Amino acid sequence: MTVAPELSCVLPCLNEGDHLAASLATIAKSIEDAGVTYELIVIDDGSSDETWRILEGESETRKELRAVRLSRRFGKEFALCAGVERARGRALLVMDADLQHPPSLIPAMVAAWRDEGYEVVEARKEQRGDETLMTAVGSRLFYGLMRRLSGFDLHGASDFQLLDRRVIDAWASMPERNVFFRGMSEWLGFRRKEIPFKVDPRVGGTTSWSPLGLARLAVTGITAFSSAPIHVLTVMGAVFFAFALILGVQTFYNWLSGQAEQGFTTVIVLVLLVGSSILMGLGVIGLYISRIYDEVKGRPRYVIADELGSPKNRERTQGSSDAT
Repeated sequence: MTVAPELSCVLPCLNEGDHLAASLATIAKSIEDAGVTYELIVIDDGSSDETWRILEGESETRKELRAVRLSRRFGKEFALCAGVERARGRALLVMDADLQHPPSLIPAMVAAWRDEGYEVVEARKEQRGDETLMTAVGSRLFYGLMRRLSGFDLHGASDFQLLDRRVIDAWASMPERNVFFRGMSEWLGFRRKEIPFKVDPRVGGTTSWSPLGLARLAVTGITAFSSAPIHVLTVMGAVFFAFALILGVQTFYNWLSGQAEQGFTTVIVLVLLVGSSILMGLGVIGLYISRIYDEVKGRPRYVIADELGSPKNRERTQGSSDAT
C-alpha cells in the first residue's frame, strides 16, 4: 500500500507550457525546504498549447508528480475540485502554476500548520500587483458586496491556501456545482492564520481571466453564499407599494378638490420605473433558478481525458481511514 505524503500541492494550469517545467522545479524546491514529503498534482484545464506534453515529460523524471488532463476547459474552480478530490496528503496546498503565488512562503505556511496547529493557512494579498483599473474597481466592488450580503470578508483573499486534512474532508463533503473555492474555505471556518504577500509578476504567458469570466465568478460567489438579492426585491416591492399609496392619496385629494391635471407624464414614468424594476427582479429570480437547475441536473463537475502517475497513486489509499 502506498504511503500517503504529508503535503499534496494542487496546481491548476491553462496554457502554461512555456514555463511549467521551471515552475514545478521552483515549487518542489520550496516544498523540500519545508521538510515534508509531498506530491504535485497538476490539473490541465483543457490547455491548447504544449502543457500536457510538458507534463508527460516531467512525469518520467518526477516520481512525485501526478497530472490530470480534463476533456475540455471547465474553469479554474472545477480544476481545483479535480485536484482536491485526488489529494492524499495530511495537508493540501493550493497555488497557481505561474508563480504569482510566491513559493518562498511555503515553508512558513507549512510551519504554521505543522508547528502552530492552524488548520487553514491563507496567504492574503496586501498588494495586488499589476492590474487594470477596471479589474481593481470590480474587485473592490465584488468584495464589498460579499461582505455586506454574506458577512464574509474576502478582501485580499486568494486561492493560495494550505488546508489540514480535516478541512479537506469537510470541503469534499460539499457536493455543490456552483463552486467558489475561497468562499467555501472561508465558510468552513476552523483555526485560521493569514500570511500577507505581494502578487509577483507572471513568469510567462498571459492571464486567462477575461472581464466576463471575472463577472461570472463574482455572480457565482454572491449567489452561492447569499440570498440577499432576493430579499432586496421584497424591499423594493414594499417601497413601491408605499409610494403608490402616497401617490394614490394625493391623486384622490386633487380629484375631490377639482385640482386634477390632465396628462399622462407621471403615469408613463411610473410604468417605466415599475416595469424595469419587475424585469430586473425577474432576472435575479431567474439567476437563482438557474443555479438550482445546475444542481438538480447532477452532472459531474468535470470529465477526465488522461491521467499520469503511478496506478496506485490514481486512487486515494485508505490507510488514513483504516487507521482511524
